[in-house]
Order: sequence, then structure tokens, then C-alpha cells
Amino acid sequence: MDDQTRTELEAAAFRRLVAHLQNRTDVQNIDMMNLTGFCRNCLSKWYRAAAEERGVELSDPAAREAVYGMPYEDWKRLHQTEAKPDQQAAFAASHQGH
Repeated sequence: MDDQTRTELEAAAFRRLVAHLQNRTDVQNIDMMNLTGFCRNCLSKWYRAAAEERGVELSDPAAREAVYGMPYEDWKRLHQTEAKPDQQAAFAASHQGH
């Protein structure tokens, strides 16, 4: 496989992941962090970092909007729920020493 094809496949997989996360608004970021060690916010930070590595200026809000499909504050208002004590405890336990 040549580099261009690999890059195109990776980009397509990224777009599909982002679309999936935009559709699964029932999945909370804290649950993602507890199960996978990353969430939508992490993905938006990686996206912004990749832009910066290539000399492309991208703000945090713009990167989050690219991942969330809307301004982050709107997503939080519409979809984010209060973390339950067990979720917070799992998060704390998985991030000890980080």
C-alpha cells in the first residue's frame, strides 16, 4: 500500500469515528475515559496538535467543534449528564499517578 492510499484510509476511518461519536450522544466522555483512556476532548486535542505540527492554526474551540459537530458548550448543554459517584471513582482510580 502506498503512503497516499494509507493516508486516505486513515482519514476516512477518522471521519467515520468522528461521525460515530457525534451520533452516539448517549455515550458520556467520562465513560469513554474510564473504558478507553480517551474521549472526545482528547480527540480534539490530538486534532489540534496535528494541525499545529503542520503549521495550521486551529483554536481549541474550533477543534472541539470539528469533533463534536457543534460548539462544545452546546453539546454539553444538550447531551452531557452529571457524572455519578461510581463514574468519578473509576476515573480517579484509573488516573492515579497521571
